[in-house]
Amino acid sequence: MPLPKTMFCAQQIRIPPELPDILKQFTKAAIRTQPTDVLQWSAGYFSALSRGDPLPVKDRIEMPVATQKTDTGLTQGLLKVLHKQYSHKQYVELEDLEQKWKNLCLPLEKFAAILQLDPCEHQIEWIKFLALGCSMLGGSINSAMKHLCEILTTDPEGGPARIPFETFSYVYQYLAGLDSDISPSDTESYLASLGEIVDSRKNGTIGLSDFFVTKRKI
Repeated sequence: MPLPKTMFCAQQIRIPPELPDILKQFTKAAIRTQPTDVLQWSAGYFSALSRGDPLPVKDRIEMPVATQKTDTGLTQGLLKVLHKQYSHKQYVELEDLEQKWKNLCLPLEKFAAILQLDPCEHQIEWIKFLALGCSMLGGSINSAMKHLCEILTTDPEGGPARIPFETFSYVYQYLAGLDSDISPSDTESYLASLGEIVDSRKNGTIGLSDFFVTKRKI
């Protein structure tokens, strides 16, 4: 004997009061982030939401910087998303970092390419991975430092993008050490010149306008 069909009416269906706002915020986040794989990104979004972790959401929509054929997917905005998720940690586990990378719909080949620049096994210092990611966005160490400052700064968008000189110096030395075209003496001279500017201001920070304090091309 066939089972009777279950009938539902509006009074029987309970909609959680918080659901409309959750869906509204999710939709706005998806529009800002523009994930290439909505399902993959959504899994990461709701997983982070359930744990109370920083969400994989961009601050704003980014304009495309490359054609679909050559675009590797990595952008300054996505690196900033990762920084929000990891800035409270000194070291991050590669397994967890790879999962968050996938949740942002970024190709694993790009992830592997970044790690090849400074191979490690199970974990990496977060600021170093961020620096390597920034180096992938530009063709020079100067471009990488520009991206880094714009990600780390607390200045409003379009401002001087100041960061602590101690952080700048640490990352610059790290990236310069990976570049065979930059000698240790050049690095020391460049940072000493910048240090004089920082000391004269007595605020301990450096901004984008300070990059070209020397005439040397970097």
